[in-house]
Amino acid sequence: MMAPVSRNVSRNVSRAPRTDVPAATRTTSPGWRDPRLWIGVVLVTGSVVAGARLLSGADDMTPVWAASTDLVAGQTLTADDLTATRVRFDEGADRQRYLSVDDELPAALTLDRPLTAGELVPVGALGEEVDDGTVDVSIALAAEHVPTHVVRGSHVDVWVIGDNGRRRAAAELVLDDVLVLDAPVVSDSFASATSRQLVLAVPQDEEESLGLVLAASGDDRVRVVGRG
Repeated sequence: MMAPVSRNVSRNVSRAPRTDVPAATRTTSPGWRDPRLWIGVVLVTGSVVAGARLLSGADDMTPVWAASTDLVAGQTLTADDLTATRVRFDEGADRQRYLSVDDELPAALTLDRPLTAGELVPVGALGEEVDDGTVDVSIALAAEHVPTHVVRGSHVDVWVIGDNGRRRAAAELVLDDVLVLDAPVVSDSFASATSRQLVLAVPQDEEESLGLVLAASGDDRVRVVGRG
């Protein structure tokens, strides 16, 4: 008679080797003594403080006017001569020394001293426009007849060559030590050469000399000499 099958299976199972199962571990939150926690707190705090300083610094920037190009003494300021820039002043009194963008710009302002491009416009360098006894005269000359160093603010002598046909004519000093108000380089697309335009401050009592210059500039008899 055969033994019950269930009893043999039970014996085989009881004789199988046991396998050790590792105990399950649980993740725990870092405690207040964990240095990683304090490092994270320091990093977050530093970021907040840096952001707050950056925002507060931006609020301290004051918009003021600066010279967009080189400006000369006696020049009347226009919107094209100015550019807005933001500056941080250490002292509140320093803000009052410069022309603020927030203030209304007077219609007629002249400079009492020259300014270089990018220089802030000080209130103390501004004055009301006055009649200085000169007129603004624009003449166009060939580029080779104007020294390259002549720019706005330069002082020049204006010579006129006599009209004697093909014979060599003498040159005459017509305007002495006149101020150059502007000296842009003008390129004429219909001309083969580049010309120079000069805006001169000519004394009003030099009407006769001014007439000679204007007449001679039309037939290329004007020469400009720069002064030191």
